Amino acid sequence: MLSSKKMVKGLPHIDHPDEVCESCVLSKHHRSSFVKEVNWRAKRPLELIHTDVCGPITPMSTGQNRYFLTFTDDFSRKTWIYFLKRKSEVFNCFKNFKAIMEKQIGYMIRTVRSDQGGEYTANDFEAFCTQQDIRHQTTPAYTPQLNGVAERKNRTILDMTRSLLKEKKLPKQYWAEAVSCAVYLLNRCPTRSLQGVIPEEAWSGHKPSVTHLRVFGCVAYAKIPDARRRKLDDKSEKCIFVGYGERRMGYRLYNPITKKVITSRDVIFEEDKSWEWNGDQEAVKWITTDLILEGEEVPTVLVEEPIVPAAEP
Repeated sequence: MLSSKKMVKGLPHIDHPDEVCESCVLSKHHRSSFVKEVNWRAKRPLELIHTDVCGPITPMSTGQNRYFLTFTDDFSRKTWIYFLKRKSEVFNCFKNFKAIMEKQIGYMIRTVRSDQGGEYTANDFEAFCTQQDIRHQTTPAYTPQLNGVAERKNRTILDMTRSLLKEKKLPKQYWAEAVSCAVYLLNRCPTRSLQGVIPEEAWSGHKPSVTHLRVFGCVAYAKIPDARRRKLDDKSEKCIFVGYGERRMGYRLYNPITKKVITSRDVIFEEDKSWEWNGDQEAVKWITTDLILEGEEVPTVLVEEPIVPAAEP
């Protein structure tokens, strides 16, 4: 350019050879650009599943977990989440996820896309995929951009989790409850990957209701069934709203005084109020109690909770 445009004086014409300069390659090698627009999308549920592990997260959750594992369906962009104590639990979670989802939707998982983490490249994971005729795609090392759906999902979940905890000043050890709530909400939020529908509807074919949604971390009062109290006892207990039930349908509430999690359908919310912690924010062991009376009609407020030990949210 200097020569052809005569930008300087005294520079002779140079024939630039069309060959690789080893010194330049070793000194200046840069990454190839990544495709910003995806040219291929799944045409049906479970045709492609994106997965990734996020963690370790400090402090540990109330269930003593340090990681969470996500599975995102490429067709619907619906996400499911599992909480893990160790990365070695990924294989069992995947088998559990496969069995439940395939039976629920009537399709088979065809492709799984992950990074090259040891939890995904272990012999048992690879052997299972081969046995089940599942194509396992792994991205090259240090290229999270090629597993962008899962990586962006984890980043979005963590951003929401931080916001949920900070808004109501909840201790950080309750991050697992906030993560579950964030995923529940994201499955009911619009996404650029879908036109005119949300992930939950794209997956199930039914338009979900959001009338039951409440502010995470707000003060909530759960009715105590008559069979569980004496005549002069209070008829409700003050708790914190921490999510939506699945196996026990209703609202999940945590009582910081009794250190128990309950599930109830008879709840009065104060969504503009937060719990006053008085500096006592240490991690606790949660015990789950069910306050739904037999024979009562229960609202459908399901959450995509992980399949984990009973002590974990």
